[in-house]
Amino acid sequence: MKKLVFIGAGSMAEALISGILENKLMDRKNVWVTNHSNAEKLKKLSDTYGVRTTYDLNELFAGADMVILSMKPKDAATAIQSIREYLTEQMLVVSVLAGVSISTMETLARLPIAIVRAMPNTSAAVGKSATAVAVNNRVTSEQIELMKNLFGTVGLTTFVEEEQLDAVTGLSGSGPAYIYYLIEAMEKSAVDVGLNKEMASELIVQTLIGAAEMVKNSTKSTEQLRRDVTSPGGTTEAGVKVLEEHRVQQAFISCIKAATAQSKKMGADLRSKLEVTEPTT
Repeated sequence: MKKLVFIGAGSMAEALISGILENKLMDRKNVWVTNHSNAEKLKKLSDTYGVRTTYDLNELFAGADMVILSMKPKDAATAIQSIREYLTEQMLVVSVLAGVSISTMETLARLPIAIVRAMPNTSAAVGKSATAVAVNNRVTSEQIELMKNLFGTVGLTTFVEEEQLDAVTGLSGSGPAYIYYLIEAMEKSAVDVGLNKEMASELIVQTLIGAAEMVKNSTKSTEQLRRDVTSPGGTTEAGVKVLEEHRVQQAFISCIKAATAQSKKMGADLRSKLEVTEPTT
C-alpha cells in the first residue's frame, strides 16, 4: 500500500489513522485525508498525526491505491459521485458506512473495482473494535490480508458474508451504545442507593471488564455463568427477578433487531434514491 486516502474525517477515520500509524502499517506522509468542508478538523488531524490533508482532488488521488469511505452514510451517494472520476480499477475501495451495500457502491463508482465493506465500532478509538468485513469478488487474497492487518490495528476482525453485515451493524456496530446505556442506568442506581458516583463508576467499569473476561476465557455458556452467580434467595437472584419482570432481556433482543432493520432500511432508501438519480445504461 503506497498511498491511503480517507474521504471523511470523523471519529472512525481518526481511530483508523491512529491505529495504522501506531502499528506502523504505513508512513504518515502516505496517509491523506479530506472532508466536505471542515477545514478545522483537517488541521487537527494534520497537527496531531502528521498526515496530509487537501481539498484538491487531483493531489489527493495522485498515486493512491486505497480509498477509505468514512463520511456519514447519508452523504455516501454525493461523496462517491464527486470522486468517481478519480477512481481506477487498480484501487481498493474500503467503506465503513452503515447500510451502504457493495452493489450500491459499485453502481455509484460506475466501474469494476475491488470493494471492501467493513463494520467497525467506536471502540476502535481504544483499539478494541469488533469489526466485521465483507468483500466483492474483485478483492484479491493479498488485499484480504491487508484488511486483516488494517482493521487488526483497531481490534478484532472477522470476515462474513455481506448479507450478515446488517445484523453485525445492529449487534456490534451499535453495541457500544447499548453498553453505555446500561452503564448510565447502573450509575444512576448507584447514586440512589447511596454510593459516590465517581467510586461507583470505577466499580461498574471493572465489573464489566471482569464479566467480559470471564465470558472470553470460560468454557461455560453465559447462561451458566449467570446461574453460577445467582444463589437461591440471594441478592443477585433478587436483582435478576426484577430484570425478568421488566423483560429487559427481551428489550435488548428487540433493540438489536430494530437496529438491524434500520440498517437494512438505510440501504434500501439509498438504493431507491439511486434508481432516480443514476440513469441505467
